[in-house]
Amino acid sequence: MIDLFKSYSSIIVFLHVISAVIWVGGMIAIRFAIHYSMQNIEDPKIKLSRTLENLKRFFNMVIPAIATLLITAIIMIIALGFKGTELYSIVIFKEIIWSIMTIIFITIYIKRNKAQKAFDSGDFASAKNGLLPIATYFIPINIALGLIAIFLGITLRGF
Repeated sequence: MIDLFKSYSSIIVFLHVISAVIWVGGMIAIRFAIHYSMQNIEDPKIKLSRTLENLKRFFNMVIPAIATLLITAIIMIIALGFKGTELYSIVIFKEIIWSIMTIIFITIYIKRNKAQKAFDSGDFASAKNGLLPIATYFIPINIALGLIAIFLGITLRGF
């Protein structure tokens, strides 16, 4: 891992950072731009359909980003020798945050799929109710956690 990082450090760090940007930045875009523009759609069926489609497309970008974050984090933790240093607690805290975010993402993924099934069966009220906590709670929590993790990553790279 150390030789891998020495040979490809710029690429590994870039992949790590761009994956965080895709995940956290994507959530910010969905919550604060797309979500509000979707409110202008008056037909509830179209609004639900577009919301489900937007989340599905977002997931297609985020799932590889989450995997890339994990792989690149492991490489950097080993290669940069954080274990056993005073900075290791920051590394662990950062990884706990990303783990919580992943659990929340899985919850969002499951809720979206259940909402899709409800929508497909014509139960629009259940679909809407299933999506409501995603925009209200889960995405804002993940945005906050993601920003903290990014800040910790910048702090680690500064040392």
